[in-house]
Amino acid sequence: MQEVLPEGAVIRKLWVGEVAIYREHVLRLDPHSRRNRFGGGVSDAYVEMYLNVSFAGDAVVHGCFIDGALRGAAELRPLGSHRPDEAEAALSVEKPWQSHGVGSALLSRTLLAARNRGIRRLHMACLADNHRMQQLARKFDAELSVEFGSVIGEVATSRPTPMSLMRELLTDGHSLATAMLDLQSRMLRG
Repeated sequence: MQEVLPEGAVIRKLWVGEVAIYREHVLRLDPHSRRNRFGGGVSDAYVEMYLNVSFAGDAVVHGCFIDGALRGAAELRPLGSHRPDEAEAALSVEKPWQSHGVGSALLSRTLLAARNRGIRRLHMACLADNHRMQQLARKFDAELSVEFGSVIGEVATSRPTPMSLMRELLTDGHSLATAMLDLQSRMLRG
C-alpha cells in the first residue's frame, strides 16, 4: 500500500542512538494524542522510563521524519517466547500530521518488519474512542474486537519471501545512511 506523504517526509527505522529523538517526539504529543498512544494519561517520567526500555528490548521502531524532525513513530514489539509468532504494534503521530498518510505509511513498514521476523499475527490495542486508529486498522484488514473497553485489532501477516526480505534490507540500508546524514547535520548545527 503506497501512501502519499507530506512533502519532505521520510519513513525510516530508528536506531539505538536515536532514543532522544523519539523521546522529543513523544513529549511533543498533545494530551489527547499521548492518551491515545498509551491507552490513558501518562506523565513525562513514565514516557522517559518507557522509551529507555523500548530501545533496550526487541522492539523495532520506524519513524516519519518531516523536514528532519520525527513527527510519527510505530513500534513493533514481539510478545515474547510464549507467543513467538505474535507481536504488538503501537503508533503515535503528532496532531498537525494526523490524517496525512503518516500512520498508514508507518503501519505498512511495521507490517513488513513483522512479516520478515516470522510474526504471523500483529495486535493493535486502542481506546474505544480512538476512531482514527480503528479506521487505520480496518484499512489493513484488521479484525476488530472489543475487550474491557478497548478495541483490539488483529492483522494476519504473510510469510516472508525473498522479495520482502530484500525490500526491508534495502530500506534499512537507506535508513542507516539517512540517519548518519541526519546525525552529521545535527552535529554541524550544534
